Amino acid sequence: MKPASSVIIAFAAMLATAGAAHADPAGDIVAAADKVRNPGAPFRSTNTLTEYVRGKPSNQNVITVYSKLDPATHQYRNLVRYEQPARDAGKMVLLDRFSLWFYDPASRASVRISAQQRVTGQASVADVLNVNLAADYHATIVGEESIADADKVPRQCYHLDMHAADDLATYNRVEYWVEKGTNHPIKAKVYADSGRLLKTLYYRGFKERTGAVRPSEAVIIDAVDPTLVTTLDFGELVLQDIPESWFQRENLARLQVR
Repeated sequence: MKPASSVIIAFAAMLATAGAAHADPAGDIVAAADKVRNPGAPFRSTNTLTEYVRGKPSNQNVITVYSKLDPATHQYRNLVRYEQPARDAGKMVLLDRFSLWFYDPASRASVRISAQQRVTGQASVADVLNVNLAADYHATIVGEESIADADKVPRQCYHLDMHAADDLATYNRVEYWVEKGTNHPIKAKVYADSGRLLKTLYYRGFKERTGAVRPSEAVIIDAVDPTLVTTLDFGELVLQDIPESWFQRENLARLQVR
């Protein structure tokens, strides 16, 4: 074999090895499911959260979420506006890259809050924000398995184990099931820092929304008492230009969202 040919073959082998080292199939699956859940362009969604206790509706909240992808972090910035009940109308939550702020028009003050603060029932602030899980977690593939979705239909899924990439992630660990072939998110289990299971979440009602098939509802089940269930109905989903000024804490008191 000629020396030049040996060098070319060795270089090609080196490139193939480097490519394999940088491959992240688990991360690719999570990123593909992120694209199913959320549009890449700025958008707003009007969502209804209903708390059920032993199958009977208890509390209900309606919120509008304005979301825009930050190209620097590959994560969404979110502005949440409370619409109903009337006593909460006008209250807002802002995720301005790294911090969560709660604004109350009655006091015209904004205070920092935790992402795990409840909105209603089993749904926390983190559950209503639009996030890219691939940006917040390191994922590994546990295996492939058939699981029952929220409607008891079997789905062949990748089972992923995800651990927080840094302290900015809401949950320390998430187990995630993503359907093979469609990349539809089917089920998630979220855990506290102690390792305790907090809740189980199912996505369902997949249908055409803003140019892709996306879930139209999430069901959140309490890990301790499974009779405590909260549904998150993803209502109107509309692509919309959102000014950068909407994501600045100092503007909350005079913000006129639409």
